[in-house]
Amino acid sequence: MNKLTIAVPTGRLKEEALNLLFRMPHCPSLPLDSRKLVIEEENSPWRILLTHPKDVSTYVEYGVADLGIVGKDIILERGNEIYELLDLKIGLCVMVLAAPERVTLESLWEKGRIRIATKYPNFTRRYLQEKGVIGDIIFLYGSIEIAPNIGLADAIVDLVSTGKTLRENHLRVMEEIVPVSGRLVVNRISIKTKGETIRNFVEEIKGVIRA
Repeated sequence: MNKLTIAVPTGRLKEEALNLLFRMPHCPSLPLDSRKLVIEEENSPWRILLTHPKDVSTYVEYGVADLGIVGKDIILERGNEIYELLDLKIGLCVMVLAAPERVTLESLWEKGRIRIATKYPNFTRRYLQEKGVIGDIIFLYGSIEIAPNIGLADAIVDLVSTGKTLRENHLRVMEEIVPVSGRLVVNRISIKTKGETIRNFVEEIKGVIRA
């Protein structure tokens, strides 16, 4: 059996990702135990790995998983050597530049050198370079919306879904940088060695998305 190993993120994408998989016509009956990180049955054509969202693309790059479901934000930030196959239309949000409500985009750029707090330092660095702006990147793990309000940063670059958290912290979107959603990615070797199986998988999941 040409079994496929699929890396699925925990966190915000997990429920939508699993819902997609289990609506596929040839989805095997897999035991979903919340304590298990590897979901597999002996006769199943799939093995599912539940992993941290930021690790999915690395699992796929190194061949631990043939396929992975990963946010476009992680793809842009990590730059793993993988192929992006399909926009799954899940986990829809936007990567934005946001700043305090009193600030305008023009006044922000006119500062000459700005400080931006973000969970995405590589992406943000490229963004500033494309804008021709000199900036200091402040990498934070947690909620970054507080950074401008306490004087740590002039602005933030982060994912926004509803914008509620921004509003609660008196921030507003200065610029929408790029739309973000869950993507299906594949290992560069697997696409050759398991090509037919992967193509069939992709066609099935496309059907689910269209439905």
